[in-house]
Amino acid sequence: MSDPQCDEVDLVNRACAGDQSACALIVQRYTGVLYNQAYRMLGDAFEAEDAVQEIFLRAFRNLKSYDPSRRLVTWLLAIGSNYCIDRLRRRRFHWLTLDDVAFWLPSTQPGPERSALQQSSREMIQRALQRLPAMYRSVIVLRYWHDLSYEEIGTILGLTEATVKTRLHRARKMLQEALAMEEEL
Repeated sequence: MSDPQCDEVDLVNRACAGDQSACALIVQRYTGVLYNQAYRMLGDAFEAEDAVQEIFLRAFRNLKSYDPSRRLVTWLLAIGSNYCIDRLRRRRFHWLTLDDVAFWLPSTQPGPERSALQQSSREMIQRALQRLPAMYRSVIVLRYWHDLSYEEIGTILGLTEATVKTRLHRARKMLQEALAMEEEL
């Protein structure tokens, strides 16, 4: 059984050497996870698609700076997190409404009523998530949507593990309050 970390290092080395198939494989493997992060942080499907393209451009421009001791996905998520936070800062808290949510459960096909309730719940969570400041939203997204450890989140965001735990605790409280406000609407 091969080590995925070795596979990633080989893939990056091949991409650095100009192997287009290695670049394509990186894009294929990590588009979904980067789109998920960008969508959760930015709250807009079209903006998330643009963000993923920009994240890959930045990653490929700086591929030689990749540290092979880290997981490639962690490095890409760090680039994505920084890009999305910068984009949110430029936006100056001008939140867009969500008319479409791109996340459907891929397994069983629920009936129309259940689909409507699930869609409504996802939209409510997304709106509540958009109410959080970017620094709190990023820890929530990295922890609960990408299932990263406190250490990995700290590496991505440049924080200590204690700071990650504190921000996550505060973010959960803020999200709970935002969800309560959503339920009142």
